[in-house]
Parts: sequence; structure tokens; C-alpha cells
Amino acid sequence: MTNDHEDAPRVVSASREIAASAGRIFDLIADPAQQPRWDGNENLASAADGQRVRAVGDVFVTTLTNGADRENHVVDFVEQRRIAWNPAEPGHVPPGHLWAWELEPVDASRTRVTHTYDWTGLTDEGRFPRARATTSDKLLESLNRLAALAEAGGS
Repeated sequence: MTNDHEDAPRVVSASREIAASAGRIFDLIADPAQQPRWDGNENLASAADGQRVRAVGDVFVTTLTNGADRENHVVDFVEQRRIAWNPAEPGHVPPGHLWAWELEPVDASRTRVTHTYDWTGLTDEGRFPRARATTSDKLLESLNRLAALAEAGGS
């Protein structure tokens, strides 16, 4: 017999093509102040302006809908191509889950975007229910919201 958390996939992802340039889409992802606008998990309330991610090692702060802050530690970054971060409670080591984005230009005005949530490193069983609830459908909702913003062209 297995535990519930062993039955759930520990890596979920969703992909779709967006009718916008990789640069336009990446700017919406790499600017934390924009993230609550497209968050399909409806978990992000706000983030201060001026935190645009530029490199691995950057840390940006977001405020969750429950009022808690998260420090997001950037672990992968290639401008207009890839970005990934590990969230953590302020002043704590990240507990082992990762949010990642990959952008593949199809042409000058279309981009294939893949959003991945990976909790293979998560050891705090108290966080498993929330991790299990982060499904590919929720990731696709983020992609759909991101597409709507990017395709509209405004900021």
C-alpha cells in the first residue's frame, strides 16, 4: 500500500502556444509585480514593483492571498528563454518545490511556453496537500491568463 503523496505526480507541467514574442511573455513572468495578474492558482496577491529578475541568485518577494510573504530564490535564468525559482518563507531555506518556465520561439510573433511545478524535493509532508492540488490544469490556467495578457499587448 502506498501513501497518498506517493500516488500524485511530483512533476506537473502544461504547455501552449501564445501569439506573442518570447520577450513580451518573459517580461510578464520575470516581473513579479505582474505575476498576480496571471496566477492560475489564485495564490498570489501582490508583489512590489522594481523586482524584475535578471540573474540566477536574485530573490524576489511576493505576498500570498493569505497575507504571508514568500522569498523566491531564482535558480535558473536565461533571458527570454528560461526562469525558475524556489519559494521559501522569509529567512528560511526553500522547502523543496520549484516553479519553472521555458519559452521556445516558434517565430517572431508566436512562442511555445511550458510551465512546470516540481515538488520532488519537498520533504515537509504538511505541504503535500497543497502541492498535490497544483495540477497541470492549474498550470494551464496560468498559461491561459498569461496568453490573454501577452496577446493584448498592453501592460
